[in-house]
Amino acid sequence: MKCNVAVLGASSNPDRYSYKAVEALAEVGYPVFPVHPSEKPVNGLRCYPSLCAIGEPLDTITVYLSEKNSTLLIEEITESAPRRVILNPGAENDELKSRCESAGIKVQEACTLVLVSTGQF
Repeated sequence: MKCNVAVLGASSNPDRYSYKAVEALAEVGYPVFPVHPSEKPVNGLRCYPSLCAIGEPLDTITVYLSEKNSTLLIEEITESAPRRVILNPGAENDELKSRCESAGIKVQEACTLVLVSTGQF
């Protein structure tokens, strides 16, 4: 069974990596939850305004936000209690990483697209 994945910072722009991640995860069968406070559907999937709006347990949150923006969401991310958080290139955040690890959440600094395409997701 594939586990729920939230794409934090999802975009409806097909040129953005967060869009490509939603697309790649859906193509291999993961239940994907795009998250962005002001987005329209992403790749045909409903976009949620926040992690708490999803209302489903999350296995993975893959982050496509700047450090400035993800820092504002640290509480929401840790309260979502995913098994892991992936910080994609450009989304590195030492404070978020530290707080997640303190909460028992595994943190990977990796590219979701590479993980999916190489079968390591």
